[in-house]
Amino acid sequence: MAEATRTFTKSTAKMHRDMKFVADTFGTFLVDAFHLLALFAIGATTVWSAAAAFLEMVQRGHAGLPDILLLFIYLELGAMVGIYFKTTRLPVRYLLYIAITALARVLIELVSAEHKTGNDLIIVAGATLLLSFAVLILRYASNKFPAHD
Repeated sequence: MAEATRTFTKSTAKMHRDMKFVADTFGTFLVDAFHLLALFAIGATTVWSAAAAFLEMVQRGHAGLPDILLLFIYLELGAMVGIYFKTTRLPVRYLLYIAITALARVLIELVSAEHKTGNDLIIVAGATLLLSFAVLILRYASNKFPAHD
């Protein structure tokens, strides 16, 4: 009787390991498939939006500085998606670069619309400076304390 119990326990444990392996493999496949589909969707949306903005500039017959900065934002988004696709690591610095460029667009629009300085101008410039310091800190930290795989 003890031998039958031991055999049953071993076979049940093996079946459990096999089921867990299949479930883990299938789950990893589903997560990776969603990951790739989402990256392709984000990349395609970025290209689509950049093309639409560019065509709008062509129809107007000129591009202003905010329009050019918008194209840089799309470029950074595309680069960020590409890096994430290749390395599966989100480059936080690119998000900061995008935010700095977006704030530069706001700053240009504030100056060109009002032609005066004010609290809004100081706040946007301060936020840009703060993000620049964040980039500096991240670059220093990544050089001083590199990540190991």
